[in-house]
Order: sequence, then structure tokens, then C-alpha cells
Amino acid sequence: MAATGVIGRGPVGDRASISAFSQELFAQLPRTDQMKWAEVYLRGLLATEGRKSVRRMAETVTTSATASQSLQQFVSASPWDWNATRQELVRWIDGRFTPQAWTVVPAVLPKRGSHSVGVHRRFVPELDRTINCQLSVGLFLSGGGEHLPVGWRLHLPERWTKDPEARRRARVPDAVPFRPHWAHTVGLVDALAAHSSVAAAPVVADVGSTPDARPVVERLNGGGHGFVLAVADDLQLLPDPSPVRSAGAVAVGRPAVETARQRLLRGGVRHPHITTVVGPDGRPRRAQVVSVPTRTPVLRPDGTRTVAAGRLFAEWEPHRRRPGRIWLTNLVQHRMEELLALTQLLQGAVDTVAAMGEHHGIQDFEGRSFPGWHRHMTLVSAAYAYQRLSGAPAHTSRAA
Repeated sequence: MAATGVIGRGPVGDRASISAFSQELFAQLPRTDQMKWAEVYLRGLLATEGRKSVRRMAETVTTSATASQSLQQFVSASPWDWNATRQELVRWIDGRFTPQAWTVVPAVLPKRGSHSVGVHRRFVPELDRTINCQLSVGLFLSGGGEHLPVGWRLHLPERWTKDPEARRRARVPDAVPFRPHWAHTVGLVDALAAHSSVAAAPVVADVGSTPDARPVVERLNGGGHGFVLAVADDLQLLPDPSPVRSAGAVAVGRPAVETARQRLLRGGVRHPHITTVVGPDGRPRRAQVVSVPTRTPVLRPDGTRTVAAGRLFAEWEPHRRRPGRIWLTNLVQHRMEELLALTQLLQGAVDTVAAMGEHHGIQDFEGRSFPGWHRHMTLVSAAYAYQRLSGAPAHTSRAA
């Protein structure tokens, strides 16, 4: 498949395995040169230590003087459908890994300058400062200590989507409008559910910092997705339909608006649930959990609105006399131990994003276009999944 001198470094067995993986992933590409450079890009991501620029990847895995230009052409300008490749990646993973959850987490990608697609100034709480960056959202198949990325959305601020010249320069398709942050979470979940054979799994995400978490809840409910969502303490809940009786036996209606924290404190702290939680270090520990039933909004695809049963829960922190991070779920038949196990997956996906930024290249795309960004993220996701599931160690194809 590859020309002599282009894909010529690294152990033969390694090359054969990566080549088979690449052919399966990119079977839809119509041209042999596209297939060739797809494999080179994958091998470069797997073999190159440090920053994964196209120049450094080309130098690591090829002997061609023009390979870096060809790699840049392949990822930024060559016409291929990244969504089709992501679907093939999901099918490849599906035969090797069964997820416990579909985990959705943001990825902040620092950038210099102002011309990369979607770049803007944003306050990042984890850094406690405002930086120049792109904001993306990734969907991971999570479980058993693995978090495998299979879908990405790039958040385009409204000023980007309303600027015809910026859209033209970044080659943003006309069909891509401004979308609020919550819509990326729902869109990723719906796309995975509609276009893959992977078994359905609960959606785990943090919507606590989302300005309006309600659209996520009602649309996941309406789409038939189970979910466990970290929510803000002040999330406003649907009113409790059941009246309470005062000491004089007079029915008193619940307030129309009540926050998640208020409802937990009102209904859950008298009888905390005692359970065992397995921490990130793998060690079990005893925990007290407060939990109360609630109602969650539903928006069906036909526009019908209704409500469904839900549950609020949180670890109780007696020394602070308050609940910890609050979670909302529609998995009302699940045992608390199962729900807590799902919540543990969120931090693992967050840590994977950080590791992929430091070691796997999601921050290293040098182009500025919308298609190029999506193709790079697709290739990085494929290389990461291959490394995690094939048993291939990192940097096995280093140049001699």
C-alpha cells in the first residue's frame, strides 16, 4: 500500500497491525494516497514523543522530505468525512470493549493568536484565569478504567457564526449554526445513538456550570437516554406535586421553585444511606449518601412535554453539614452503589482529556480550519483507542 521510503520505520509487526487498523478505519476513502497518509498520520501520533506537529511526526516515521506537506494536506484539505471514520472507530471499539457509560466532558485547548477556528477568550476555573482557547466537548466510552473518545464538537462563539469572513477563512460549513453549550452534549449523545451499533449506556456529564441545564435533562429524557448528571446546587427543580400537612392538618402546597440543595436538605438528611464507595485509587471507603425522589422534565422529539421520575443524591459531608456534589438521575431503579460507580467515571474522563492534551496530541493541531480540526481530533481519537485496546505501548515506532 505504501511507497518505499514513506512508511519505512518501526517494527514490521507493529506496522502490520497499525496498517490493518488504518485500513479498517478508512475503508471509505476512495484514493490510495489518502489511505497511505491516514496510516502515516496514525503512526506519527503513536510514535512521536512530545509535541505532535506534522513536521515532527513526518521525521519520526518517514524518510520522505515532503511527508510533512502531505500530512498537512491530508488533514486540512483532503476531502474525507470524519463522521464516517468516527463511526468505523466506534464499530472497531465495540468488538473489543463494553462501556459502562457514555461520558461527556469539555476540553479547553489553549491557542495563540486569534485566527484558529472558534478561538476566543474564556475564563477557565481550573486555571483560575482567562486564556485564549478553543472550547470543545468530547464523548467517551467509559468503563473498567478506560475512557475512549469517539465524538467531538467544537463550540463556536456567536461572534464566529455571525461573521461571514471568519466562517469563510475557517471553512465553517453553512449548515453549522451557533449552538449553546448544552446542545453539544445532546448532539453528541444523539449522534452516537443514531449512527452506531454500540450498546446504549447511561450518559454521565457535569452540567453544573451550564447556564441552563434543563434542556439537557429534558432532551435526554425525551430521547430515552438514562443519565447521571452533576448539577448545580441552585438548579431549580419542578415543584413537588405532593402537599404536606402542617401540625394542624391543613394541606400546604410545596413552593413552586425549589433548588436541588434545598430539596436534599429538606428530604434526605434524616436518614442517610450508608454504602461503600470505591475511590479513584481503587480503595473502598464508607460513605453516607443523601437521596430524595424528584420529578424531571421530558421533551419528546415530537415536541410533547411531560415529566418523569428522577432522583437527587449526594454524598453527605457531616463536618460541613451539607451535601457534596449533587447528582440528578432518571435511573430510579438502579441501586445507589451502581449510581455512585457511574459518578466515579466522570473524573476519569476529565483526567483522560488532560492526558490526551499532554501526551496524545489533541492540543497540537497547527491548522486553522473547521474541517482540519475535526479530522485531527478524529485521528487522535483513533490513535488513542488503538494504543489502549491493542496492547501497543506508546512510542513503539520511534525512528532508529
